[in-house]
Amino acid sequence: MQIPGPSGPSSGAVRRVLVVDDSKMQRRILSATLARAGYEVIEAASGAEALEIAARLVPDLILSDWMMPGMDGLQFCRAFRAQMHGRYVYFILLTSKTETTDVAEGLQSGADDFLTKPVNGQELRARIAAGERILRMERELNEKNRLVSSTLGALQSLYDSLDRDLMEARKLQQSLVRERHRSFGNAEVSLLLRPSGHVGGDLVGFFPINARRVGLFSIDVSGHGITSALMTARLAGLLSGTSPEQNVALVLSDFGIYDARPPAEVAAHLNRVLLEEMDTESYFTLLYADVDLISGQVALVQAGHPHPAIQRACGRIEYLGAGGLPVGLLEGAAYQDFTATLRPGDRLLLASDGITEAVNAERVQLEEAGLSRLMARNAGLGGPAFLEALVWDLEAFTGGEFTDDVSAVFFEFHGAKENVG
Repeated sequence: MQIPGPSGPSSGAVRRVLVVDDSKMQRRILSATLARAGYEVIEAASGAEALEIAARLVPDLILSDWMMPGMDGLQFCRAFRAQMHGRYVYFILLTSKTETTDVAEGLQSGADDFLTKPVNGQELRARIAAGERILRMERELNEKNRLVSSTLGALQSLYDSLDRDLMEARKLQQSLVRERHRSFGNAEVSLLLRPSGHVGGDLVGFFPINARRVGLFSIDVSGHGITSALMTARLAGLLSGTSPEQNVALVLSDFGIYDARPPAEVAAHLNRVLLEEMDTESYFTLLYADVDLISGQVALVQAGHPHPAIQRACGRIEYLGAGGLPVGLLEGAAYQDFTATLRPGDRLLLASDGITEAVNAERVQLEEAGLSRLMARNAGLGGPAFLEALVWDLEAFTGGEFTDDVSAVFFEFHGAKENVG
């Protein structure tokens, strides 16, 4: 028996062949033929000996006699396959059997090929060359699978890291809407912001203009994900309720108090800022309302956003506005103010298209008619409870699947009261 110096599995080309035969003469003949062809040959006189050798010196290919005392070739093949489950070795059975049932039995036992005894040297080299090709393909495939697994592992690690970052980004984006409900005594405002993913492109909010006026806004940035979320963060600063000096909707009068630009001028100013100061292809739709808390007078601008809805105290629902161009789409875009009057008991809803364009299982959109039904159904609810019920009904309509961000500003006018601060 010839034992090579280095141990362990060979790599690269097929070089190491284990010859298993109880006939010493047959082993010598096969070994000589293989050695002349440049192969490293290991000999074993029995299946048991071959298993012990294979455990230490993993061969690339095995030539094994079928008929051997003790453990025959089929038993050895099955035992070897069980022992070497982590590495594939090409297995050729040497046999004088030619019956179809015998060949089938050998294949079922794990053999890859057969050689009929007595072995022809030329045929032996051809069968081993075929085995080499198969082993090369198998090892190339394993290497590619290893690279794919390694890449998938790296991508999963990157995804997990990104997922953690997005979870934190979601918290930060939600913090942009610090106050979800406020009562002004004779009126109250409630906000809804629910992104369809980790982060979204919708933004809602309000800010005081002076003692009797409040600004309301609903924004929907084009696209989804991180870019849109970053844009909402910038816009939250431009319409800040805590830093009036940064709020583009406010101007400082000669008397040292803040007043508001007309809504159309606010949209036009934001359009210039987006096109001139931000190097981005994003744009957004906008509804902005300047509401007088005493008189109920409302001045609005609509820039590509869904129409604002007024639910009158009697239950009638009206949609206002003529559409308008989105902000940041065209240089020099013109915007128009329009007005409405709220009477005691009236409610104003500024909703994103994530609500009106929500679809059910039949791919039918909710649209304004569907929104009117939901508003009428929940007319007895107010404040955050109304918005919560609206989301529940919307989930029932869509089957719980929101493909777009859902947001809304809900303003309720109760009527002027004395001593309103």
